[in-house]
Amino acid sequence: MCGITGWIDWQKDLSQQHSILAKMTKTLEKRGPDAEGFWLSPHAALGHRRLIVVDPEGGAQPMIKKRGDNTYVLVYNGELYNTPELRRELESRGYAFDGHSDTEVLLTSYIEWGPGCVDRLNGIYAFGVWNDCDQTFFLARDRMGVKPLFYAEQDGSLLFGSELKTLLSHPDILAELDSEGLAEVFVLGPGRTPGHGIFRGIKELKPGFCLLFDRNGIKVQQYWSLDSQPHQDNLETTTERIAELVQDAIERQLVSDVPVCCFLSGGLDSSAITAVAARHYKQNGKGTLHTYSIDYEGNDRHFKPSDFQPNSDSDWVGYVSSYFNTRHHNITVNTRELAEALDIAVLARDLPGMADIDSSLYLFCREVKENATVALSGECADEIFGGYPWYHNEEALNSDIFPWSRKIDNKMAIFSPELIEAVRPNEYIRRRYQETIAAVPRLPGEDPLEARRREMFYLNFNCFMQTLLDRKDRMSMANGLEVRVPFCDHRIVEYVWNVPWAMKAHEGREKGLLRRALRGILPDDVLYRKKSPYPKTHNPEYLRLVKDRLLEIIHDPSSPLLPLINKKVLMKMAESGGDTFDRPWYGQLMTGPQLFAFLIQADTWMREYGISIVS
Repeated sequence: MCGITGWIDWQKDLSQQHSILAKMTKTLEKRGPDAEGFWLSPHAALGHRRLIVVDPEGGAQPMIKKRGDNTYVLVYNGELYNTPELRRELESRGYAFDGHSDTEVLLTSYIEWGPGCVDRLNGIYAFGVWNDCDQTFFLARDRMGVKPLFYAEQDGSLLFGSELKTLLSHPDILAELDSEGLAEVFVLGPGRTPGHGIFRGIKELKPGFCLLFDRNGIKVQQYWSLDSQPHQDNLETTTERIAELVQDAIERQLVSDVPVCCFLSGGLDSSAITAVAARHYKQNGKGTLHTYSIDYEGNDRHFKPSDFQPNSDSDWVGYVSSYFNTRHHNITVNTRELAEALDIAVLARDLPGMADIDSSLYLFCREVKENATVALSGECADEIFGGYPWYHNEEALNSDIFPWSRKIDNKMAIFSPELIEAVRPNEYIRRRYQETIAAVPRLPGEDPLEARRREMFYLNFNCFMQTLLDRKDRMSMANGLEVRVPFCDHRIVEYVWNVPWAMKAHEGREKGLLRRALRGILPDDVLYRKKSPYPKTHNPEYLRLVKDRLLEIIHDPSSPLLPLINKKVLMKMAESGGDTFDRPWYGQLMTGPQLFAFLIQADTWMREYGISIVS
């Protein structure tokens, strides 16, 4: 897992631009702490930071290969999980390999199949290949969007990078926000529209898309999408197929030349990954699997059940670890450090994010990195199998807004009339919602209620899942930790997409079908445990810390946040302790304390990045 960047330009001699390329590449140092590499030619300059996971000697980048008189140069961030199959096919076609890295297999795949190679890949990736003979550059991003990729086109040049900060470090890219960028941050935030780069002139390459750049300009196209078809398998066959796909995805993602561990919450998804991984370790003589969980200082005293968090994870973690004989590490986050890490988290994400939900993950990953370089995590099962409350709540199901952002009016009350006038929040969020709904792959003749369920799954897959994948990538890679997400295997997604709701909600349970598929793999009490999301702090000390810091910002005349907020409303809200948001204003976890923390992050972000607002 790594960080990539580069610059293609038909006007300048880029072989003389090493200092700018080095500056861009340095922004990715935390993503790739183990090695650095550059390749420069008159019209292409590529930079790479490496986190060594597979083939320490043979996987260095930028990787260069020749075929005949042609030279191909690759920069790549990710992992391929079908490397052995691809290698065997390429060897049958006459290719030889110098090492055993997936990097070399990927580059050779491009040499053999060109842009069509992406159809053959199973993995998480963002990569670019320069064809020196044709003077063309190809960029691609994985189907699910696990690995990030941003780009900007300016006056016949193309800049790209794994993170926004990478592009912003180029002298021609400015940290400017127009009204649409403001709406993305303060209306949709901490989510954002797929493909939107927030800053003026920056775009995101969407999941499942690729890009070809030559002297004629940019051609962007989609190479993968969900396909709606009638589901033909019965319940038994469907269950068996899901069990097979899930177990295969997990086992494929355990391949590594460095230590691998699992995140474990004691819930269904992480416990399933732990169960399969522990069995694989035992069968292959790999020793004891290490697992990690997170908790918060004071949560043993202050935890309060809610509709969104019905129970605490702590007791279940120990039970699952003991059941599968893992070596478990419980990481407890200090309350003050959690609040202080809001700044680190926003710099890692390049945007105001999920507040302490981000900063806690950053601190957690920092501790995990002390002993491991790769971790497996249970993200995306909820989006794919129907785990969230809004899949099951009739009011949420029938609403005409993103179900994780239904309190938009309450949220926007904290902002200034000038900002509200500029972003027109209700219009903006509904426009983005309708654009997403319009893109849903339809199944002709589908029952209206089933069609609406399909819309809900697409909303979550296309939008909410992307927010969580952004979070997981930035917080983990800021610590040089690679996190893999087996439930994002595209084979699982493609199959489950067409499974009807009656099967997905088997026995009337959230993720009922997944529970059925995991019978015999997990103990029954874990298998049927009520879903509980990623834990957050319930310590009142955290609320006090973020409230006090927000009040300092409000009273600081130099704060760039002041023109954007309604000071009077925020002061009143601070006095009440954030009780206005006793229900989440985003997702399942973000209530009053997280709104205070989001604004703290916004202030830090605007200061540190030198944000300017333009019309």
